[in-house]
Amino acid sequence: MESEDDAILRLRSRAIPTMPTFPDLKSSLDGELSPGKGQQSSEDNHITSNGRIEVEHVISKKLQLKKKAEYLKSDLMRQFDTQVNDFMDSLIEESTSLEPAPVPAVFSPPMSDKERSKLRHFRPPHGEGKLFVSRRSLLDELFEVNHIRTIYHMFIALLILFILSTLVVDFIDEGRLVLEFDLLVYAFGQFPLVVCTWICMFLSVLFIPYTLFYLWAQSHSGSHSHLRLYSLLFGTLFLLYQALGLGFLPTYTVVTNSFPPASCFIIILEQVRLMMKAHSFVRENVPRVLAWCKEKNGPGPVVPQVSQYLYFLFAPTLIYRDKYPRNPVIRWGYVVSKLLQVLGCLFYAYYVFVRLCIPQFRSISLQLFDLRAMVLCVFNSILPGVLVLFLGFFAFLHCWLNAFAEMLRFADRMFYKDWWNSTSFANYYRTWNVVVHDWLYYYVYRDFLWISQKRCRPAAMLFVFTVSAVVHEYILAICFGFFYPVLFCLFMCFGMMFNFILHDKRKGPIWNIIMWTSLFLGQGVIICLYSQEWYAQRYCPLKEPSFFELLKPRSWSCERPDDRL
Repeated sequence: MESEDDAILRLRSRAIPTMPTFPDLKSSLDGELSPGKGQQSSEDNHITSNGRIEVEHVISKKLQLKKKAEYLKSDLMRQFDTQVNDFMDSLIEESTSLEPAPVPAVFSPPMSDKERSKLRHFRPPHGEGKLFVSRRSLLDELFEVNHIRTIYHMFIALLILFILSTLVVDFIDEGRLVLEFDLLVYAFGQFPLVVCTWICMFLSVLFIPYTLFYLWAQSHSGSHSHLRLYSLLFGTLFLLYQALGLGFLPTYTVVTNSFPPASCFIIILEQVRLMMKAHSFVRENVPRVLAWCKEKNGPGPVVPQVSQYLYFLFAPTLIYRDKYPRNPVIRWGYVVSKLLQVLGCLFYAYYVFVRLCIPQFRSISLQLFDLRAMVLCVFNSILPGVLVLFLGFFAFLHCWLNAFAEMLRFADRMFYKDWWNSTSFANYYRTWNVVVHDWLYYYVYRDFLWISQKRCRPAAMLFVFTVSAVVHEYILAICFGFFYPVLFCLFMCFGMMFNFILHDKRKGPIWNIIMWTSLFLGQGVIICLYSQEWYAQRYCPLKEPSFFELLKPRSWSCERPDDRL
């Protein structure tokens, strides 16, 4: 007769529940838990001569099962998260083409006319287009996680070290603390003239495009003949204003007054922004007037109010709508914090250039063009290039746009997506700057397809890359004062190539590593080549330059030392 302890142990050994099997554990578990041999196997393998269970064996099996379950759980959650994100993105895009319809009372009460009208304001005025919804910026959500916020604290600590190193070196060299931000003072020089130029640009964009569109719409509301002639007239005037009033005059002002780089960037970037906004306003409202002329479903064509157009000029978006989703209140503390972060990023970039760029390029630019020196320059420029990339992204796309969005109660804060998780350059281009990408997608890519009747998708993509590359190179050429098409070549050659090689079908961590490696290397090339050319233009000025000499990079032949910045 068995003792009581042995009986309890035997019952416990038989009470092990049947678990799902896995390929690598199937044979061992089948041997343990098979109905016919369960008792004998349990007696032979789990009970020793003294009647005790081999606890270590059971625990090891349970641990293996637990690891398998955890792996399956993480893999399942990862796939589920990816599918949900893709589904929500496609749902938002597809919902733009759906008209609001009554919802059965089984699920929710039907929308009122007021709610239906409010929803219609956030939809494109005519046809398909971007749908604005209320949502926060991604970094605002991520910074609520302590682990992500620690990375932000690490960048602040790095800024403190930059400041301390600069102060210590200046104290050793000068014997005193040097707090003269001469580089910032130089970069933002002639600021009063910058403000006056911006005011003239803004007032012209406020009145001229709106007036031309209003007069054109009124010409279509009456019984005028020769409507095509009116359209040709006002369209020509609008294009002339875009080319001369916004295109030529600000550039002429910048070049003739020799604006320093930062001041020049303010004017040229605002010039491009206002041109894109004026185009969006006309592009979104012209189809509404043409649709009214065709259907005559009202007393007159719908012309936006001046206040709506004025709000759009300040709103952090390049896609026009009569109304946008709005937040109920303004959080002024949030606005102040974002503006202070912009200021902090400005000083951060100052210390990056002072500590990492200027000492290096002052010495390198005194040497003749050499392959070895060029390779070392590119790799030494990766760190400052990456820091400038991060600072530009955080200062403008996150802090600056969120500050203006908060002041305007603009609720759609998706100015960027998780571009850092991209495994392809195609996804990176779509998620890095959503504001500009939306404009290029709806007004360049899709309009090109509409004109070509959707027969030339590769040509449409090539046209988008060309427009983007030309505009980027134009901005750098005007602001730096020389033509050196490094960025244009990177866009049109490597950018196009990576867009097709590293496409959306590339998944997995290795492709994200390749994307980051290429991005880091590209930033090093940009910082190195443009910095070398900047100093070469000052070390080796041309007395009577020809057109060919203006196009030839000065850094390829310059080796004359100078003491100027």
